[in-house]
Amino acid sequence: MSSAAPPSESSSQNRAARGIVFLTVFIDLLGFGMVLPLLPIYADQFVVDESGLEIGLLMASFSAMQFLFAPMWGRLSDRIGRRPVLMIGLLGSVVFYTLFGIGTVMQSMTMLFISRIGAGIAGATISTAQAYIADTTTLEERPKGMALIGMAFGLGFTFGPLFGYLAVPSGTGDPGPWPGYAAAGLSLAALLLAWFKLPESIRSDSASAAKHNFSLSGLKDALSVPSVGMLLLSLFVVVFSFAAFETTLSMLLKGVNEPGVTEQPFSFGFGEVCLTYAYIGFVLALVQGGIVRRIAGKVSEGVLASTGSVLMIGGLLLILKATQDQSVTLLMIALAIVVAGFGFMMPSLNSFISRRSDPEKQGGILGIGQSINSLARILGSALGIPLLKLNILAPFAFSAGVMLLGLLLVILASRGGKDYQEAEPEAG
Repeated sequence: MSSAAPPSESSSQNRAARGIVFLTVFIDLLGFGMVLPLLPIYADQFVVDESGLEIGLLMASFSAMQFLFAPMWGRLSDRIGRRPVLMIGLLGSVVFYTLFGIGTVMQSMTMLFISRIGAGIAGATISTAQAYIADTTTLEERPKGMALIGMAFGLGFTFGPLFGYLAVPSGTGDPGPWPGYAAAGLSLAALLLAWFKLPESIRSDSASAAKHNFSLSGLKDALSVPSVGMLLLSLFVVVFSFAAFETTLSMLLKGVNEPGVTEQPFSFGFGEVCLTYAYIGFVLALVQGGIVRRIAGKVSEGVLASTGSVLMIGGLLLILKATQDQSVTLLMIALAIVVAGFGFMMPSLNSFISRRSDPEKQGGILGIGQSINSLARILGSALGIPLLKLNILAPFAFSAGVMLLGLLLVILASRGGKDYQEAEPEAG
């Protein structure tokens, strides 16, 4: 009797394995979403950093490590398997989130840097998770499988801040080390789940987990189509602008810790900051899952991306008004508009880039897009807080100005290019 599992049983096992990968990524992202809103506030309390450069570098360090180490993890998983690489990453998250908690007790910026650099290295296994999905899906199932990773990101970023809020039961005061310890506990739960339930997926015909990362050939292919190059530049501008906004928001809400600065526009407590980030994650999930998904295909990517640009610009300008008026209601409206604009733009730009690219070169071009996304997050995170220290309105005014360039680029790319078409074979 053959020992091979029937096709239906194999398919069922693959679906269960993909579900475990989803839960693994989701639980790990819960930890990330829990720590992100509080990180710049902690850092601002632990060090006198009038320029904001040190805190900016702290915020950028996570994305920088992901940019550097994602290809390494991908190549390693090709050699030793997806399962051990995912588990090494989760173990690293347990260790470095624990160090984050210890660093808050010690009030040590050095320890915070170590914890964020380590968490960035450990969290760079997303390409391995994507490869696991590719291993266990047919080409027809692939888009739905990859959507699981995106869903895990969105849900992790929504519920992570809520867990952060639970670490501050009174909603006010100093939460101390518990968000870091709770994030470590969640990563430990994901590690145990992977240890006991996640099978290996790699096969002899499995796609490389490293193939979608930065390469000179991918860059050459991307720039060979002028509208694709313009769309990739648009992607950089959008993510750069949003990263500068995202990393400074918690300090705007909580207030800047500077000698002689007593008047703050909002003065949120730690709990309120966490709830605000959960609200942002919920709006993003609602827009991408409930609106963009329904109208995609009925409305062109150019219109959706342009609409998103206008929304982001309008929302950022409203943040300036809300800050000047010290209006929490107007601020919440403005945040929803900014996030809705971002939610319109990202899937539209990625779809746009895919449609304009040669299918045989699409993997490399989309890999360039991922690298550009990471670089934009690094630079936006590093620049946002120094701008905030310069003037509390500066990062939001700057992001709005940058998005004007993004709108122009999207319009030019929409009008200046067309979808990829294969050359017809010559007669004869």
